[in-house]
Amino acid sequence: RWQKVLYERQPFPDNYVDQRFLGELRKNVHARRYRFGAVLFQSGAVVQQLCSVCVFVLTWWYMDSGVLSPQRLFAAALLSSLLGYVLFDALDGGAGRRESGRTRWADLKSTLVFAAFTYGFSPVLKTLTESISTDTIYAMSALMLLGHLIFFDYGANAAVVSSTLSLNMAIFASVCLASRLPRALHAFVVVTFAMQIFALWPMLQKKLKARTPRCYVGVTVLFALAALAGLATVSSVGAVLFASLLLAISCLCPYCLIRLQMLKDNIHGPWDEAEIKEDLSRFLT
Repeated sequence: RWQKVLYERQPFPDNYVDQRFLGELRKNVHARRYRFGAVLFQSGAVVQQLCSVCVFVLTWWYMDSGVLSPQRLFAAALLSSLLGYVLFDALDGGAGRRESGRTRWADLKSTLVFAAFTYGFSPVLKTLTESISTDTIYAMSALMLLGHLIFFDYGANAAVVSSTLSLNMAIFASVCLASRLPRALHAFVVVTFAMQIFALWPMLQKKLKARTPRCYVGVTVLFALAALAGLATVSSVGAVLFASLLLAISCLCPYCLIRLQMLKDNIHGPWDEAEIKEDLSRFLT
């Protein structure tokens, strides 16, 4: 009788197997089964970040065209930051703050230092790229914002994820765009607004997602509608294309993922690599 061993000579060819071989066949042992609602909920992170980039670019466009003054933007950003700060602490009752050991006074000092530093260097930011053509600045900003979206931490455990790189690319794009605004005050407000929407806003999103999923869904929908409404004032065609992109990411892509999971056919059996399941730690002591 044939035996699955290599150290004995048997009257069978080297590639011979008996009927028991396929009896150990297993399919999709480690395959995950996704639900449409769960995948739709997780796609909200991508939608939110796309809308953040859209809102930032629209804000810069309004300031460059003179529709939005820097004083109004700064007042609105300051008010929204205060509300977000209060909401961030209220979601967990201050537990996260106590674990990190940071006080409100420390947060206030960090904010004042950043604001003073940015305001002091805003004339430098304004003239930083004078020797570079405007077309090059726009191309660099577009590439940096695209890189920000690629490397952003959406919650996936992947090698491409880098929150630091993503934030740095977004700030670099904001500095490039701010250098094309008419005054140094405009540059200061745009860079400050970029820190709020690319650094602080995602932190609030994650806590909303973890603590109050329903509020997170509502905020995502309202944020997407606000971005679409703002884009519609600039370009109706752009608003339609952006709405199509959001619908494709939030609805079409989850549907395709679930449909493709049904066609998954991973096989497992005795031909897999051997796994040592015995505890061998005693030999290491």
